[in-house]
Amino acid sequence: MAFLRIAQVGHPVLRAPTREVSRDELLSPAFQGFIDDLVDTMHEASGAGLAANQVYRSVRVCAIEVKDNPRYPYKPNIPLTILVNPRLSPIGDELFDNYEGCLSVPDLRGVVPRHAELRVQALDREGAPIDTVVRGITAGTFQHEVDHLHGKLFLDRVVDTTTLCTWKEFSRHHEAGFRERVKAIVARYGS
Repeated sequence: MAFLRIAQVGHPVLRAPTREVSRDELLSPAFQGFIDDLVDTMHEASGAGLAANQVYRSVRVCAIEVKDNPRYPYKPNIPLTILVNPRLSPIGDELFDNYEGCLSVPDLRGVVPRHAELRVQALDREGAPIDTVVRGITAGTFQHEVDHLHGKLFLDRVVDTTTLCTWKEFSRHHEAGFRERVKAIVARYGS
């Protein structure tokens, strides 16, 4: 088990698109060990997800998991999911406003419009195909992590910069209202 350093906003690794991973590379013991370290680092930092380039590896892999996460107590649980070479395709045009934060952008949150429903195509950590649909708040989490793999941060997607706030001010002034919106989104989409 190794905890990896998390790149912070301003480091060029966060702005460069990542490269695809070959099946042989994915199945190598070294790469499988990297995935384990990526997951351990995500857990240690209480993240809902973590992309490889956030830990200085410019490969198209991310980990997602929400299990009673203390940073995001209002998020529905998502089982541990490893996405390799993911492609996201919006289903329909419906968007919702998602208050987001990021391990690479410490102590800052902001509202990002996200697609409410997505088709996710990727490989899992064993190289088996994933082809599924995610909805609601869960869809927002998937978009956030896959954005990283394209060199984008949530800051790039904030439309109204007046929504930017520290975590403390989010908790004081915005969290209660956002929790109510999350309940409505979960009721509508089941996640």
